[in-house]
Amino acid sequence: MKLRPLYDQIIVKRMDQETKTASGIVIPDAAAERPDQGEVLAVGDGRIMQDGNLRPLIVKVGDQVIFKKYASQNVKIDGKELLVMNESDVVCIVNK
Repeated sequence: MKLRPLYDQIIVKRMDQETKTASGIVIPDAAAERPDQGEVLAVGDGRIMQDGNLRPLIVKVGDQVIFKKYASQNVKIDGKELLVMNESDVVCIVNK
């Protein structure tokens, strides 16, 4: 299924959580925190400003982003868990 978010909404696939610490300790699923980082899969057309103009989004498809912890709406599409959020919920874009 192909999703097309509206306006300033984006769709993000959450990154896989780490199952080991840097020192090699295995973290059980129950104790692991969900990562606040993901890859942008789709973006809307832009934000409508008060003057009626459309401001394009800064975030692009393929960007890795860090987002606010409780900012998104979880959806399950074709067995995949995805996040829908506003562009303003993105804290930063990760440069590789």
